[in-house]
Amino acid sequence: MIQTTRRCVIAALAALSIAPLAVAQAQEISFGVIATDSASTQRERWEPFFRDMEKKTGLTVKSFYAPDYAGVIEAMRFNKVQVAWYGNKAAMEAVDRAQGEIFAQVMYADGTFGYHALLIAHKDSPYNNLDDVLRNSKNINFSIGDPNSTSGFLVPTFYIFARNGIDHRTAFKTIRNASHGANLQAVLARQVDVATNNTEDYGKLQTSRPELAAQLKVLWRSPLIPSDPFVWRKDLDPAVKAKLRNFVLNYAKTDPEEKRILGVIYNYGGFRESNNDQLIPIRQLELFRDRARVQNDDKMAADEKTKQLAEIDRKLAALGSR
Repeated sequence: MIQTTRRCVIAALAALSIAPLAVAQAQEISFGVIATDSASTQRERWEPFFRDMEKKTGLTVKSFYAPDYAGVIEAMRFNKVQVAWYGNKAAMEAVDRAQGEIFAQVMYADGTFGYHALLIAHKDSPYNNLDDVLRNSKNINFSIGDPNSTSGFLVPTFYIFARNGIDHRTAFKTIRNASHGANLQAVLARQVDVATNNTEDYGKLQTSRPELAAQLKVLWRSPLIPSDPFVWRKDLDPAVKAKLRNFVLNYAKTDPEEKRILGVIYNYGGFRESNNDQLIPIRQLELFRDRARVQNDDKMAADEKTKQLAEIDRKLAALGSR
């Protein structure tokens, strides 16, 4: 009886000594996904990837789907989200305001690392190219992307509007902001005449619903945009960073099921290591857009214009030296 009691006490003490270790090992992260489409659609695309992440890293992975890009940025800022998939413009905001740090970049299934912004319209639209849109803007109901979207907002505001000295906010009959998925639906339903989009979402529609994609036409295609980054908080536990880096950089290299999962997300094919330097072209693009806006502002005082242009040029020069 005494020996039995002694064994029970020893077992209980052993369990108590192991318990803190088990708790320490049960690490949890929250992974944010920007709102390029509805939360339900994003959940269907990303959850299998997160479940694989849990299995292979031993981490508990909670997903976070905000209604807009800013929601994920702010969640990272307040440490409600530790890792996130962003577009480059949103990643820039996360790096500058939310202790973000890029650690990986997505690769497409064809091995490339870039995509394009688009202007789309219904196939029956009278508008067939960018010149048509700019010439008839006051008759057009226009939908642009989320203000933190690279392809939906930053790229078109520079290449289409700033370069042509046009204020997109006042150029159209009506204008609204919406996600890529919502823009596709709005054009298909003829709720808007023209909308921004990109080759990721439009390409996915061509693959999954070719009969719907056939109802659309592309009016304009941007220069190449770097593919999307994965970002973590700089203060994330180094051991967790190592697990995430190893998982992401080795994912879908050989496993057909992993390749299928990435294909469902956005025709992705894998990842490569990256860092914040990936954002340099995006920072330059934003500054070029701002420069064009200032240069084209006829109401700005000459001395103020000179001052602002000099500051923008200083920032551009600093980026060029990196």
